[in-house]
Amino acid sequence: MQLRSALLAATILATPFAASAQPITGLYVGAGAGVNITQKENISGTSVGLGALTGTFLSTNGNVSGSTGFVGLINVGWGFGNGLRAEVEGNYRNNKSDFSNGNFNNFGVAGGTTEQKFGGMVNVLYDFNGLTPWFVPYVGVGAGYLGISEKFNTRNNIGFTVPPGALSAAGQTFAPGSVASAGQSTKGAFAYQAMLGAAMPLQIGMPGLAVTLEYRFLGTTGHRDYGGVGVATANSGAVFATPVAFQAGSTYNHSILVGLRYNFGVAPPPPPPPAAVPVQAPARSYLVFFDWDKATLTDRARQIIAEAAANSSKVQYTRIEVNGYTDTSGTPKYNQGLSIRRARAVQAELVKDGVPQGAITIQGFGDTHLLVPTGPGVREPQNRRVEIIIR
Repeated sequence: MQLRSALLAATILATPFAASAQPITGLYVGAGAGVNITQKENISGTSVGLGALTGTFLSTNGNVSGSTGFVGLINVGWGFGNGLRAEVEGNYRNNKSDFSNGNFNNFGVAGGTTEQKFGGMVNVLYDFNGLTPWFVPYVGVGAGYLGISEKFNTRNNIGFTVPPGALSAAGQTFAPGSVASAGQSTKGAFAYQAMLGAAMPLQIGMPGLAVTLEYRFLGTTGHRDYGGVGVATANSGAVFATPVAFQAGSTYNHSILVGLRYNFGVAPPPPPPPAAVPVQAPARSYLVFFDWDKATLTDRARQIIAEAAANSSKVQYTRIEVNGYTDTSGTPKYNQGLSIRRARAVQAELVKDGVPQGAITIQGFGDTHLLVPTGPGVREPQNRRVEIIIR
């Protein structure tokens, strides 16, 4: 389980979201898009008498059903470096809805409306920095002014007959859909909103770039009056037309958006320090001396070898070199063999003292590499030696 957790953490840190979240400082820009969900909206009609139908077709009342549409926005803001920021926003929403529970003087209404909202908001937000290095949650509120365009298209959904009487349309029969109204205009309304979201910085070579995910609630205040044209076509072919008016109530919107934000004030992270170059520990060297023309170890030689073996167990070594030498008193060929016998004697003593044989390399150099330079045929005690090197 610990290994699985470690692998999961490594995977997360390797994703593009691995950049450390930093407070927003200075200028930033952003954009987002997503879905906009509207609640039911009350619609009422006034002055909808249709010519000769006056007194019969007086008003309509009902709801525009909730629907799912599109929302997009852009914003420009300023971060104060302490979590607080302010921005201006331009936004657009588009929803198509059907009429529900509508009636024209007790006969049902079908149809719907296309509603577009567009305008500007001023927002104040606060980022909760420091909760996690991978994302920053935030909240905000805003207020502004929106233009709301309504495109109405309604019709009666049952047939009816105007009863006999004083009306010029008396006795006329109207089939389903023969009484209709339509209109499109834009009205303004004050708006307010609340925001809840999170920003996740992206590590793609652009410090300050983050992806955002947020929820917004937006509402408008007051009522809006829209005009249109109503037309009634009787089965007899008679056509009656008159201006109509609709009144729309407050709107309530729930939006979920995904976006990108770029903060110009984020400095690139400092480059990582260069990797430390491991310092190779200095080699330790021990000298073991021999009697003339001998390859046997003296008591002092065994003490030195034991010290070398003991010290090799206290350090991390890569190899132990044992190099044999002679003086110049013999022939080069004889001296070469003698130097190898001396090296083997030291190797055997090291193994006896606990050093693994596989860690030891031996080599004989004969009467070369003299410790004390001499001429040929000279018996020099300092040159009759074996050097132990712990690397």
